Amino acid sequence: MADWLIWVLAGIGFLAGELALPGVFLLWIGIAAIGAGLAIAALDPPFWGVSLVFLALLAAGIAAALRLRRTLGAARVNTAGSGLTGRFGTVIGPDPGGLRVRLGDSDWAARLPGDVRAMPEAGHRVRVEAVDGTVLIVRPS
Repeated sequence: MADWLIWVLAGIGFLAGELALPGVFLLWIGIAAIGAGLAIAALDPPFWGVSLVFLALLAAGIAAALRLRRTLGAARVNTAGSGLTGRFGTVIGPDPGGLRVRLGDSDWAARLPGDVRAMPEAGHRVRVEAVDGTVLIVRPS
């Protein structure tokens, strides 16, 4: 069997492994192995050349993935803020650390964004803009 075909089949095997165990780890190895196999078919380099092509493709793929992840950000599904942001609550009263807000059937610690200076009174309606850990960031509505 030709060397280039072994690299391509190994790459396809890694891609199949990625489908079976998703995690975006075997994907880059599989793509780099297929690229190395195509380089062997086109150029017939020595072993050290094939190794360099494989490592360069692997590094480029991982760098591109990290840059794309940083650009797009991680998916934020089912986070605490995803269900609370945009909801309305009622100020219960002051709290040593800021405000207490009733949202639905629970009370939350809250604070105002930096551009809001006036502290709302008890009973005032507020809108949740963000969640910082377990503290709601609210704006008077």
